[in-house]
Amino acid sequence: MTAKIGDRVKVHYTGTLVDGTEFDTSREREPLEFTLGDETMLPDFEAAVIGMVEGERKTITIPCEGAYGEQDASLNLDVPRDALPTDVELSVGTVLQATGPEGQSASFRVVSVEEDQVAMDGNHPLAGLDLTFQLELVEIA
Repeated sequence: MTAKIGDRVKVHYTGTLVDGTEFDTSREREPLEFTLGDETMLPDFEAAVIGMVEGERKTITIPCEGAYGEQDASLNLDVPRDALPTDVELSVGTVLQATGPEGQSASFRVVSVEEDQVAMDGNHPLAGLDLTFQLELVEIA
């Protein structure tokens, strides 16, 4: 039986960058479970699982345009330090949540902290990067 749209599947994966850096894996936890066609996964990730059989393994590379897109410079912000909460310890890598005027939520990662200013990046941490996934179809439900 091959995986097709509408099937509930369980997939083990390991995601790496071009330089071999691992950014995520399911190997030390339960496999990723999702329904093919429900659009919860990156489209190229999902497309790679379609047609696989249980136990099959494959490696795919998704260019940044098909993953989290290119870096968007308009999402880089310099914010006055006194405009941020004083009860939050700010350091490089800290992720802050913001709410826009229409109630939309956004995450910003601190990239530098100066005495009077904080530089933040609202891009997804994997934006601008090509992603490689080693996939193993564990189960078709």
